[in-house]
Amino acid sequence: MTHSISNTDLAKNFRQLFEISPALDAASIEAVYRIRHEVYCRDLGWEPVREDGLESDAYDEQSVHCLLRKRDTGESVGCTRVILPHPDDPYRPLPFELSCSKVLDRTIADPATMDRRSIAEVSRLAVLNFRQRKGENITALSVSDGDFSRRDGVARFPFIPVSLYLSAIAIGQYLDIENLFVLTEPRLAKHFERIGFDIRPVGGSIEHRGTRIPSLLSSGNIVRDLRPAIKPLYAVIEESVREAFRKNNFELGNLSAPSA
Repeated sequence: MTHSISNTDLAKNFRQLFEISPALDAASIEAVYRIRHEVYCRDLGWEPVREDGLESDAYDEQSVHCLLRKRDTGESVGCTRVILPHPDDPYRPLPFELSCSKVLDRTIADPATMDRRSIAEVSRLAVLNFRQRKGENITALSVSDGDFSRRDGVARFPFIPVSLYLSAIAIGQYLDIENLFVLTEPRLAKHFERIGFDIRPVGGSIEHRGTRIPSLLSSGNIVRDLRPAIKPLYAVIEESVREAFRKNNFELGNLSAPSA
């Protein structure tokens, strides 16, 4: 699915096609794990195939997950998660702090000295392969150069992965988390800058399922600086996130991954 960033009502189209919210119940959590298993285990082979068809790890119990579905069918489309500091041991390293320990530029951002209540890590973004209409492919795993290329003279908009990143930003804003760390492809920052994302590389590259660099997203700056075409899309996603938290009486103290 391609969109012109300048003249397409992204919020309207999103509302017609998709629904997104934090996964706060057992059925939604299971849907997240099934997407991840299909993408990370079956499609990419990054994790071992599991008999139950669910991909999860130890960090899920300290994470808020987000699930994207097709509105017309309820079909699960994609997911991501926001890993929070461990509730019993806030200084226990987040995954990127371990994998990037030797390449972090701590003069830019040192998670070890930051208020741990202000940081989190975005990871496990996964999108299933499917077609919206005959001949229209909206497959994506992550945001890359190809997602922002031009086709027939029109700038393409990576609708699905960007909406998942925006959901992580909305979760961060709701939970008063300003600093969201993420492992990205090296050239991702310039693409995100085009839509108003404040994303800064904070270290050198590592080999992690391809070349990745640790980057920092400022949730407050992103909300403030999003391009006008993207702001209504964010508003739709933010309201969905906030409504889900309110409806489920979500509290950080009760955070845990429901049994799937």
